[in-house]
Amino acid sequence: MPSPPVISIDAMGGDHGASVVVAGLDIALQRLEGRDVRFLLHGDEARIAPEMVRRAAVRAVSEIRHTDHVITSEEKPAQALRRGKGSSLWNCVEAVKRGDAVAAVSGGNTGALMAISKLLLRMAGGLERPAAVASWPTLRGVTAVLDVGANIESDAAQLLEFAVMGAAFHCAVHGQPGCRATVGLLNVGSEDQKGHEEVREAHRLLREAKLELDYKGFVEGNDIALGAVDVVVTDGFTGNAVLKTGEGMARFFTATLREVLSSSVMARAGALVASGALNEMKARLDPSSVNGGPLLGLNGTVVKSHGGADAKGYANAIKMAADLAASNYVVRMSADMERLSDSLDALRQPPSAVRTAPAGASS
Repeated sequence: MPSPPVISIDAMGGDHGASVVVAGLDIALQRLEGRDVRFLLHGDEARIAPEMVRRAAVRAVSEIRHTDHVITSEEKPAQALRRGKGSSLWNCVEAVKRGDAVAAVSGGNTGALMAISKLLLRMAGGLERPAAVASWPTLRGVTAVLDVGANIESDAAQLLEFAVMGAAFHCAVHGQPGCRATVGLLNVGSEDQKGHEEVREAHRLLREAKLELDYKGFVEGNDIALGAVDVVVTDGFTGNAVLKTGEGMARFFTATLREVLSSSVMARAGALVASGALNEMKARLDPSSVNGGPLLGLNGTVVKSHGGADAKGYANAIKMAADLAASNYVVRMSADMERLSDSLDALRQPPSAVRTAPAGASS
């Protein structure tokens, strides 16, 4: 009988450390609905163990590997690479490299997590850099948005890679059998001439590449929540700004609705009658419900949890790691990258650069 899958946890990462991490593991066990899983926690045992005293279920499936070395949120990626060995974040990712775990989860320093993950796990299928993906709730289900912070700037070739990674991720985690993801490139308009040079070149490459995805062209910011496509591709600067704006608007709407529904006796009565529907809407708008951004493109599964996530949010990151590790994501992505590599050099050349033989010339 195969051993239960192990999820490696950076127990010291994030704004709240071990208290939220352990509480999140407790909730994750319930959400995994009886799936056999174990946890490998890295961090200060003196701070982790007391959080498990009242959580027998977590204690029964967990192992603590002590380290008091922590990478802070202020450290730059280069500093983390030089001084991070032996830290809770480093050890968390290294467990995946050694085969001790099938996935790693951390709410720590994003730049450090990306740099350490790339160093230890390397990139898969000839990919250049990892991309962080967010699963965005929409009117049609869930849309994968990437990159949401791992790469501040991205050229056309990287945006093409993000499309391949995002399509494979969506089909593996959110899609149905036979899935062929629809993909859109985020821009300031839908016309071909809109956007900067790299976005327009990525648009050309995506139209001409023969990939296992359905490219729909440019999409705009309002198309994300509408669920216009399964995958929205952009650079990390824009993606992170869009993601944080969406989270802020969700909190604003929830707070405003609560204020309005408590403003009078009639409003409170109406809220009481509609309490079931209102609670469901609140749950759908809660940013923590989609917490957990996998770093796609690595030879291994690494999930970044929001640093400020609560226990429910951290539980979602754990479930995402378990789902992705059990999926066919890596196989699908690698297959599409092989198809892409056969034609990428030719696709990068603009049509004007292709020389044609003079009329009547023999080949």
